[in-house]
Amino acid sequence: MFRRFELLLFLAFAVSLYAKTESWIQVQSQHFIVITPASEKDGRHVADQLERMRDVFHTAFPKAEVDPPSPIVVIAVENEKDFKALEPAAYLAKGSLQLGGLFVRAPDKNYIMLRLREQEPAFGYNAVINENPHPYSVVYHEYTHLLFSKAEDWMPLWLNEGLAQFFENTEIRNKEVKSGEPSRENLFILHQNRLLPLDVLFAVDRNSPYYHEETKGSIFYAESWALTHYFWIQDQKNSTHKLIDYMRLVAGGVDPVTAGTNAFGDLNALQKTLDAYVNQATFLALKMDTPIAVDDSAFVISSLTQSDADAIRADFLAYDGRTDDAKALVDTVLKEDPKNPQAYETMGYLNTRQTNFDGARKWYEKAIKLDSKSYLAYYYFAAITLRNGPPSGDLAHEVETSLRTAIKLNPNFAPSYDSLAVFDAMRTENLDEAHSMSLMAVQLDPTNVHFRLDAGNILIQMKQTENALRVFKAAQKIAKNPQEESLVEDSIRRVEQYQNASADIPSLEAEEAPETEKTTADDAPPVLMRKEHPLTGQRHEAKGIIKNVRCTPPAQMEFDLVDKSRSLTLHSDNYYKVEFSALGFTPQSELHPCTDIENLHGRVQFVDSSDKEEPGQIVAAELSK
Repeated sequence: MFRRFELLLFLAFAVSLYAKTESWIQVQSQHFIVITPASEKDGRHVADQLERMRDVFHTAFPKAEVDPPSPIVVIAVENEKDFKALEPAAYLAKGSLQLGGLFVRAPDKNYIMLRLREQEPAFGYNAVINENPHPYSVVYHEYTHLLFSKAEDWMPLWLNEGLAQFFENTEIRNKEVKSGEPSRENLFILHQNRLLPLDVLFAVDRNSPYYHEETKGSIFYAESWALTHYFWIQDQKNSTHKLIDYMRLVAGGVDPVTAGTNAFGDLNALQKTLDAYVNQATFLALKMDTPIAVDDSAFVISSLTQSDADAIRADFLAYDGRTDDAKALVDTVLKEDPKNPQAYETMGYLNTRQTNFDGARKWYEKAIKLDSKSYLAYYYFAAITLRNGPPSGDLAHEVETSLRTAIKLNPNFAPSYDSLAVFDAMRTENLDEAHSMSLMAVQLDPTNVHFRLDAGNILIQMKQTENALRVFKAAQKIAKNPQEESLVEDSIRRVEQYQNASADIPSLEAEEAPETEKTTADDAPPVLMRKEHPLTGQRHEAKGIIKNVRCTPPAQMEFDLVDKSRSLTLHSDNYYKVEFSALGFTPQSELHPCTDIENLHGRVQFVDSSDKEEPGQIVAAELSK
């Protein structure tokens, strides 16, 4: 977490945003959307540099998800005045460090703001602003956090902050990248203060005073950088992997202090080494050869109206916490352009922050009626409507259509799938689809406890209480705070009470099964039509590469196990009951067989089906890379 500051309101700056008319353009590269009042050449240059930045982090962290589900929008202004009109107030005080860039992260939006002028050269290499050699450090710092956002449930805070500070001081050249240069602030703190004992540093969490109090927090951040820097450089020099070993241990559930001893050795000896390291005269930096070729001919260039540019800047101000400034600018946009969907969406966001949900829903509804191309307008209209319970009639149709549109516009945004699953469950209709949608939400965002709770509740509706209990217990492992822990415990207790009560009631066999409504291929997704087979009989074992993984609700799975001589199709009626294990590697999060086992090597145990026409039934699978 980059240090957060209380933001003040600067209405005069917001007024200056629309005091003059500018010619804005939009440059869309493969992974970024850049808007700027500068020339097309400047816009292309910014997009090019950011694509290079992305490739740098992809090289450093090949397994990290470098593309967030919400697109990254970049506002590249020309000068200091325009930058300050959008900049957080904490950086406007006299004597404050002048930034060249800012990264604003939110669960549903990602904004970068950059200043193009008053630096040498124009972007990111040896730039000097008030003697700050790394003006884009905030951008790189938060981009690192963004990459590891899904690892926050297991990654210790010292390592999370240490990695962000290591890569915040990055210089990107055409054929070389340099990362890890120390900041003067960190070195000053390390030279003026005693280091924290390493067992204390490793144990710091979000409730620790070392994370929140300014004086204690400073040494925590500085020492986190120093230890990360030491191991990253040493591992590179000596071809070791101690930092990776440590990450594997904590990802596997080992507590951070024990993991430190196992990966790094005696902590007292390491403490002395670190003391000497922070007092050395020079520090090495990490150099990577990156002859990155970005094809800027694929960039899409379009012009923006002044109203469109102001609407985007107003949205940035809203997410930046400058609520009054954002509202003033939106009001002006709506006077000039009453049919601007982005302005209505921003008003919806501002009303949501003020907990005026009825007002927010109306603003989002107006954006939709103006044919908004933003998935968030459709999602929030539906999600806020569902707060009032299951809708009916035309409103139910609008909610369903909005959620399906949100998914179509952004297939990687997990909340849309979760809300559609909840919507189906509210109506007790399409429970197979509800289960499938909830699984998709969990797969896209495995660290979200609430998605798992919704998935478990849907399984209860489907009378799959054992599977629901497994989902709730998996959620218990990733609960991040007492409130989430309490919600999960209540869910587990509710299922167990239901199971105990059901055990006392004798089951009755229906004399005749009711007819089921037939569906066509156009009405429903394809289903793995297999007979159920008990997992009894002689077990067999086969080895090969897992290919063509297929899954359908509620929990059926099929794949081909391919080796040099044959291809064997295997099946599971319920993949929750398959015993999966990993050999030689540790999954970064809970294993999702439908998405995570494709192309892995597998040693699979199975039993033959009683029907020779049916594939063998999977009992267990040992996975390796």
